[in-house]
Amino acid sequence: MRKFIAFLLAAALTAALSGCGNAEKRNAGEFKIVCTIFPQYDWVREILGVRADGFDLTFLINGGIDLHSYQPSVGDIAKIASCDLFIYVGGESDEWVEDALKQAVNPDMAVINLLEVLGDKAKLEETVEGMEEEEEEEEEEEEEEEEYDEHVWLSLKNAEIFCAAIADELKSLDANGAETYQSNLNAYVDKLRALDEKYRAAVGAANVKTLMFADRFPFRYLTDDYGLDYYAAFSGCSAETEASFETVVFLAKKTDELNLRNIMVTESSDRAIANIVIENTNDKSRQILTLDAVQSVTAAGAGGGASYLSIMESNLEVLKTALEVKE
Repeated sequence: MRKFIAFLLAAALTAALSGCGNAEKRNAGEFKIVCTIFPQYDWVREILGVRADGFDLTFLINGGIDLHSYQPSVGDIAKIASCDLFIYVGGESDEWVEDALKQAVNPDMAVINLLEVLGDKAKLEETVEGMEEEEEEEEEEEEEEEEYDEHVWLSLKNAEIFCAAIADELKSLDANGAETYQSNLNAYVDKLRALDEKYRAAVGAANVKTLMFADRFPFRYLTDDYGLDYYAAFSGCSAETEASFETVVFLAKKTDELNLRNIMVTESSDRAIANIVIENTNDKSRQILTLDAVQSVTAAGAGGGASYLSIMESNLEVLKTALEVKE
């Protein structure tokens, strides 16, 4: 993998140096920003507002693939090497970024690492009761490093922190737009806080406080924000796709025990595990609900009206149904 990345970096450096220089872009009033995932991209365009025409904004992982499965292309790395602002998550899935940044041809590039911005608010991956354990790797490791949950964008409170950091960098990059960026940030934060209050009210009014996921669970930041409990087949960053018989039975029994009405999955699920769990419960009429982890937005979706807020608003409606008592 390291050799492959090194090859990509060499090719990308050549591509970046042979293209338009950064100074030429700056003279033309166009700054280049690269975002790895959709939430970052959407936050940037919200804060830019009417000044977006002065920016070349790239949404890197735009094919609807998962952050954990992404491998950069030569073109992707070339875009990063010459950009003015690069925004990425910073977790284990972004290990390739360290090498990519070493090849930057723009000495003034600003970088936002979401996990670093979050600081001590970042959460470690956790294994809850009944969850499928990761298969141990055969390769010997001197010391197992702690792995942080990368799904930091699935908290409206975190989103406010990230947007403030993005606005600060935009103001440094383009001082002429500072007032606009601050005004747009304030307006967007108001929307985030209003939606956060709706989530808080919905959870407060619910009799059910537990979610049952027959899937990976990337929503820990969200559930922690509102005091919800959960059970799941796999952790959020797990590479596992097949649940053991023991895991399925545990989830089914817990569903019956807690009298839960629905089984949850993410937007990328094929629902196979969820269907098996339902088959092993006492009530086979349970429904499968989908909570969107905002990881499958494509470039077409981004250009067709999809937004971070609209997806989180839809998630709220799903959550309300998930927290209903089974009659």
